[in-house]
Amino acid sequence: MKKKIVLITITLIISIFALSGCFEIFSNSNGKTIYKSHPTKISYEISYGYKINCTGAGKYSIKYNCDVPELINGEILSTIIQDNNYEDIVLATNNYVKQWNITGYDGNNYNLGISAIVEAESYVVSDLSGSDAKSIDDIKNQYPHFINQYCKAQSNDSTIFINPNDPEIASIAKSIKSSSGTNNSFIVAKELFIWLKQHTTYKTHVNNIIQPAELTFQSRTGDCDDLSFLYISLCRAVSIPARFIRGFLIEEDSAISHAWVEIFVGENIGNNGWIPVECAGVSGEIKKEINQNFGVETSEHLRLFTDDGSNESINVSLTGLYLVKYNPNINLFPESYAEINNYVELKSNELVIDENNNRFYQ
Repeated sequence: MKKKIVLITITLIISIFALSGCFEIFSNSNGKTIYKSHPTKISYEISYGYKINCTGAGKYSIKYNCDVPELINGEILSTIIQDNNYEDIVLATNNYVKQWNITGYDGNNYNLGISAIVEAESYVVSDLSGSDAKSIDDIKNQYPHFINQYCKAQSNDSTIFINPNDPEIASIAKSIKSSSGTNNSFIVAKELFIWLKQHTTYKTHVNNIIQPAELTFQSRTGDCDDLSFLYISLCRAVSIPARFIRGFLIEEDSAISHAWVEIFVGENIGNNGWIPVECAGVSGEIKKEINQNFGVETSEHLRLFTDDGSNESINVSLTGLYLVKYNPNINLFPESYAEINNYVELKSNELVIDENNNRFYQ
C-alpha cells in the first residue's frame, strides 16, 4: 500500500513494487486454452506496519492508520494487533482501520501493525463474453448513485490523479467504445483494457511518486498505481464505474505493495457487480492478459483498501504515518515492514478457457 510519512521537515514516500508474472505457459487442446498449473489456494501469516525507534530527549507525536486485511475469496482466520493502544475507525466509507495516536517523550520503541493468518483462494469471472453484464445505459438508469460516485475525477490537495474529463483520455475512451460496436459494459471495459495493454508499458519510477492519469497517458509508462489510475479514468470517461484497490501481492517469502482495479458491470456478474482487473501484467500478449488478468484476482492478492470514489480515498490511501517532533533533540526513525511466514500451497489448478469462452479452474 503506497502511503507517505509526514514530518515537519522530512517527507518519505513508501515504495511500491508490482509483480505480475502469472502463469503464462499454456497449451491448446480441442479449442481450449489451458494454462500451466499454478497456486489457486494458499495460506500464510502476514505481519505489516511500522517499527519506530525514538531516541534523544523531547516530545513527539505519532499518528498511524493501519488497514485491516480483506479477501474477495477466502478467509482471514485470525488477526493480532501488535500494540493495543489503538482506536477502531472507518475511513472512506467502508475501510476498517486501526489508528494509533501517540504522544511520547524521550527514547522509546513502537511496533504498530497487524499480524493475520490468511487462507486465500483465486477468484475468476467465468464468462468472458459478458453475456450477464449490464449495458452502460442500463447502469446509468439503474445505478445512478454509482455513476455519481465512481465516474468523476479524484484528487488530493494538489493533484488530480484520476481524470475522466481529460480531453485526450476521454477522446480515446469514447473512440474505443464507438469502435467496439456495443454498449455492453463488460465488452467495452475489455476493449479499454486491450488498449491499455497495447499502448502502455509497466515501469517503476526512480522517485516512486504516483503519476496522474494524464502523465501516464502521455508517457505510456507507469507502475501499478499509474496504470490503474489511467484505466479507471478511461472506464469512467464512458460511464463505467471503476475504483482502485490497494493491498499486497503475496510471494512465498515477501509481501509487495500493490494496486489494481474493480469495475462495475451489473449485479448478475462478479462480486455484487464488481469484477477485478489487474493492470500491471507484463506478459506482452493480449490474449494472455485478458485470460489471466481481466476478471481475475489470484490467491496472491490481499486487499487492504477499497476506494469509495471520493477525494478522501486518494488522501487516506496515500498518507498513513505522521511523525511530528516538538524538540530538535528527539530523533524518530520509522521502518516499514511486511513479512510473510508459514506460506503453504493448499491447491494448484490449471486455468482453462473453453471453446465457448468460458473460464474455470481444473
